[in-house]
Amino acid sequence: MTDRSALSREPAGASLPARLVERLWDGLIALVDAPLAALQRLVGAERMAYFFLAPNLIFFGLFVFVPIGICIVYSVTGGAGIFPFARPYVGAQHYATLADCGSYLDPHSCQADHFWRGVRNTLIFSAFQLVAMVGVSLFTALALNRDIRARGFFRAAFFFPVLLSPVVVALIWKWILQRDGLLNAAITASGGQKILFFVEPGWAMFWAVFVSVWAHMGFYTLILLAGLQAIPRDIYEAAEMDGTKPLRVLTRLTLPLLWPNLLVVLVLVLIRAVQTFDEVFVLTGGGPGTATLMVVQFIYETAFANQTQNFGLASAASILLGGLLFVLTLLQLALARRKAA
Repeated sequence: MTDRSALSREPAGASLPARLVERLWDGLIALVDAPLAALQRLVGAERMAYFFLAPNLIFFGLFVFVPIGICIVYSVTGGAGIFPFARPYVGAQHYATLADCGSYLDPHSCQADHFWRGVRNTLIFSAFQLVAMVGVSLFTALALNRDIRARGFFRAAFFFPVLLSPVVVALIWKWILQRDGLLNAAITASGGQKILFFVEPGWAMFWAVFVSVWAHMGFYTLILLAGLQAIPRDIYEAAEMDGTKPLRVLTRLTLPLLWPNLLVVLVLVLIRAVQTFDEVFVLTGGGPGTATLMVVQFIYETAFANQTQNFGLASAASILLGGLLFVLTLLQLALARRKAA
């Protein structure tokens, strides 16, 4: 029988297809609602959150925690087998190989010398990139937060490199910086001599840092810009009425109020710098020699690119790198809590 009360609720003049679509939609909602209502009665409303979180937790565990566990197994097993059950247990042998050094400040005295060269280069790269990225992003955010002409255009222009693939970014800059590239063409056209940017170790590291900052500073600028716009305007108006100098406003008002956003930027920049691989690998290939070889590139080459693949040694290096990132993050969070207190 036709539900007269349901028909009476339909808008007057509604067409037959519209009524059919509405009925179909109501049927689908009821079909989904019935099992969810039954589940809620069974487990209670407070525990329903776990049901909705379960897909994401399963996905996260499958593609994060399971690979971490496999990596730990590989780091304590040896042999050339791919499957864990085909690899003999060797204990901490791979970790001992990485730690076997006469002096940690001299990679030549280490058994895994490329690993420690990668550590040294990664620390240098991370230090310079951290200072440059935070400084440039903060300066850009302060400039874009002002009432300037074409502000929307400049915000989009600074963020645009973030949308590009890191490999594309590296290929573009490699085309610009190579021996017969665009930059050397401009230098020779003005009467200068070609500069071999990828042959000199200092130039190679400089451009690795520069390209990384150019490619990612838009993202961190956006974070800082959001923090600047959240600061109440009344504070700046009061400071202006008191005749406070701009530098004092920056150091005593803006930076302290922006500290939570700055902390986020510091953590994200440091983690990304330590994990850098794709841009530097495409740009310099780790050269000249091992001047720009990073830890992640060492892991990649040890596990996949070398003629003799050593999954155990690469996994041990990965675990050490992950542990370093974890400790650095904890230190920065502890610093944030101390400053907040």
